[in-house]
Amino acid sequence: MPKLLVINPINPQPRLIAQVAEALRHGAVICYPTDTVYGIGCDIFNQKAVKRIHQLKRRPTDKPFSFMCGSLRDVSTYCHISNLAYRLMRKNLPGPYTFVLPTMKIVPKIMTSKQKTVGLRVPDNRICQALTEALGNPILTTSASLEEGDLPLAEAFAIEAALGGRVDMVIDGGPVYPQPSSVVSLVGDQPEILRPGKGDISQFLAV
Repeated sequence: MPKLLVINPINPQPRLIAQVAEALRHGAVICYPTDTVYGIGCDIFNQKAVKRIHQLKRRPTDKPFSFMCGSLRDVSTYCHISNLAYRLMRKNLPGPYTFVLPTMKIVPKIMTSKQKTVGLRVPDNRICQALTEALGNPILTTSASLEEGDLPLAEAFAIEAALGGRVDMVIDGGPVYPQPSSVVSLVGDQPEILRPGKGDISQFLAV
């Protein structure tokens, strides 16, 4: 069974965050809370771990996952950001949105679409922010469910029971009642709503 690690969602313990970051550096696959769902993730630069998550989710490698950064400042390292995209992201991040953006060459090919875009998140969750800061890299993010369309689990103990030995660590940061993020493409001249979800999307329609 994976190790269940209880981390304070308000004030994440630095020692425990460092322990998880070290595991990620060595290729660990973890489950962790975000501001929308419990997620499954790994270091995006560890291709073996990324492939493990593709197998876990039964998802083809040509259908990439999103990843999360700790802050908007980090996003510009990995994605091309237009003036419009920057303005909208600065207003809404951290928050419950996945923004689709053109990628920089630094992003591994397994994480990018054929159109050379990626879904990117900056969750309003202190555990996520602490993890990405401690790791120094973005973390892959996909919902903690095994089948596409399944409702993600809300409690860490249920995730541990369901995923069994298929992940290396489960972070218990309290219950997260699942509500998927809104997905907004900022690739073109105007925002495009790809999936309504948590968060106000009316502002993207009024641009």
